[in-house]
Formats: sequence, C-alpha cells, structure tokens
Amino acid sequence: MNPRAVAFGLSLMSLPVQACDLALVLAVDVSGSVDAREYRVQMDGLAEALRDGIVVDALVDQQAMVSLIQWTGTSRQKRTVDWRQMVRASDVLALAAAIAADERVWRNYSTAIGEALRSAEVALAEVPQCRRKVIDVSGDGVSNEGPMPATRHAALKAMGVTVNALAIETDGTDLTGWFFENLILGEGAFVMTAHGFEDYPETIRRKLQRETTRQLSHLE
Repeated sequence: MNPRAVAFGLSLMSLPVQACDLALVLAVDVSGSVDAREYRVQMDGLAEALRDGIVVDALVDQQAMVSLIQWTGTSRQKRTVDWRQMVRASDVLALAAAIAADERVWRNYSTAIGEALRSAEVALAEVPQCRRKVIDVSGDGVSNEGPMPATRHAALKAMGVTVNALAIETDGTDLTGWFFENLILGEGAFVMTAHGFEDYPETIRRKLQRETTRQLSHLE
C-alpha cells in the first residue's frame, strides 16, 4: 500500500468530529397506495420545505446531519440519500436538490412502518455524535405488514430518539389518531395532518420548521 495514502488516511482519522446538534432521518412512504403523482408531490414538497429560510437556518445552526429513507413493505426500506452534514446553506440546498432528483425504488408493496423505524434506527447508530436524534415519518396508511412500530420503541428510547409523524389523510381512517397511539415517541413528539396529498407540501414545511427549531433555545 502506498505510504502516502496510509498517512493521508490516518490524518483524516485524527480530525475532530464536527459538532452536531441534530440527526434527522426523513422516512418517506413509497408503498402501493402512493401513486406516481403522489410520490412526486412528496419529494418535490419535501425538497421545497428544506429550502424554507427558517429550516435552512435551523439546520445550519445545528450543523445537522440529514438522511432520507424510502420505505414500504417487509425488507423493502432503503437509504436513498445518505448522511449529509448541513455546514452551510449551500449544503441544505444541495440536499434539497438530491431529494427532488431521488428516483422511486419500489411500487405496489405493503406498509411496514415497524421496519421503517428499524432502518432509521440503524442509520442513527452511525451518528452517535449528534445530540438530538429525530425520525420524521410520513405516510398515508396504517402499518399492515411486519412488526408494529411499538416493537421498536424500547430500543429507540434507549438511544434517545424522538419519532414524529405526518399523517396524509386520504379516506375515513383516523390515521392521525393511529400515528398518535402507535408511532410517535419521545418528549414533545407530535403528529401533523395533511388533508390529502395536495396539503402535503405546506404541512411538511410547517413540520420541518417545528422539528428543526423547537429546541434551538435549549441548546447548551
């Protein structure tokens, strides 16, 4: 092995880990109930929400680490945007562009929210330096495959993870109530409701504002 390459690698390992006050996993529903147009509404809406000035400032202020997971049925969860640190505003804008360009991985599968949480848990274990850890789950249906979300709560609580949710209400099901009872976790955890996919872009913008700025005044 090239000695100069080894020396360079060792120098990288010796660099201090950058401060991180927030690790945020964006978990997006791509199950069979989400059609191609609705998928596009989610990704474009999420990208635009990240460009919101309040969200940009909050992510940079906290030197946040952000990743995105597409999730659907059992064994079908994938981190399609890996961890990125938001050091400057241009990093947030680049993340938004990556999410807007993120192609759908699956179609026509079930809704395994418990496995989505497990996938997010694995991702968060990679960023232990971040003071606050949040999973942002959005979806349009209850879990109907695999373990229930509550089966992951003990492990997530031990890691100090907060789980918030955005319920996309598309029928008579009280998805907001179901998310409140079965999904969210942690002090201050909350559910926000989008009344159909058309309401998603504005709701995810308000959700990210609340999620990223809520604890800024309590940072040490």
